Amino acid sequence: MSFKCGIVGLPNVGKSTLFNALTNSNNAQAANFPFCTIDPNVGVVSVPDNRLENLAKVSNSKKIINTTISFVDIAGLVKGASKGEGLGNKFLSHIREVDAIIHMIRCFDSDDIQNVNPNVDPIRDLEIIETEMMLADLESIQKRLEKNNKKNIDEEQLKILETALDCINNDKDLFLLKKNFDRKQLNQSGLLSLKPKIFVCNVDEKNIQNGNNYSKEFINKFGSQNTLVISADIENQINELNKNEKKNYMDMIGLKETGLNMLIQKGYKILELETYFTSGPEETRAWTIQKNCSAPKAAGEIHTDFEKGFIRAETVSYSDFIANDGWVNSKTNGKMRLEGKDYVVKDGDVLNFRFNT
Repeated sequence: MSFKCGIVGLPNVGKSTLFNALTNSNNAQAANFPFCTIDPNVGVVSVPDNRLENLAKVSNSKKIINTTISFVDIAGLVKGASKGEGLGNKFLSHIREVDAIIHMIRCFDSDDIQNVNPNVDPIRDLEIIETEMMLADLESIQKRLEKNNKKNIDEEQLKILETALDCINNDKDLFLLKKNFDRKQLNQSGLLSLKPKIFVCNVDEKNIQNGNNYSKEFINKFGSQNTLVISADIENQINELNKNEKKNYMDMIGLKETGLNMLIQKGYKILELETYFTSGPEETRAWTIQKNCSAPKAAGEIHTDFEKGFIRAETVSYSDFIANDGWVNSKTNGKMRLEGKDYVVKDGDVLNFRFNT
């Protein structure tokens, strides 16, 4: 499975600049006026994982295939978007299609880059976006709960919508739903306010190491757990360098990781994703799965026939596979296990599936 992150925010906060840097492209128009992005741009990016190269060396693989993440550059929202202001309704529908939301927050001053608001205020800006998404959810819930539509909603979804409506109307935290309903059911509800979120404080170059007053104020309010401090301009500069130049430049400015790596790590965490591997002479490949995924479900990521006809999974941990120089020695040294249908795949497992056709 691949997962999709939508980059949202007010106009001119650096969404398209970050998108171009993350996806190594110039597909997204970055300009100094609102709504320069009309239709969403989509970029598919390989997820970096050093374990792949190590596995490929051991297996003498002909090729390496990374798992992927998709980034979607969604046009800037404005106050009133839920009522159609700006290009609101169209873009709110685009947000519904993503797995997680990257909130791009302006945390820099600039006389050259137009601000749709009179001053820089990251907390206000986030609240505008969150309010518009909540109002869009409210309208969606009310329509779906109308008498004529209720019969088309299953019982579990009906409970979710009624609980969400109560939360919105009575100013309760919508994330209370996560305690009472499972992730799959909540995802099916299509509610924007329930999507996992990453907050990106976009700072200027001189504040990339320690942030600034804007980013610190934001983190004091919303916490650091799902917040990253990134400079979209610096990410763009890094993207134009070769591997050696990139490392030297990052060392010079004191940057330990690229924004791409930080976003992927945060995305995996908030979406509760893990990686397993297949490795042999033809290819070494990474596969993304949900945490607590059963072996048959993991096999289904390769092909539905693997899940339907699942018998056993030959299983070696990543560290044992490397230490024992591959499949043969892992089996000889007792490090390979045969796991059945109830086995929960762990991050880093190297698997070979046995199945009936």
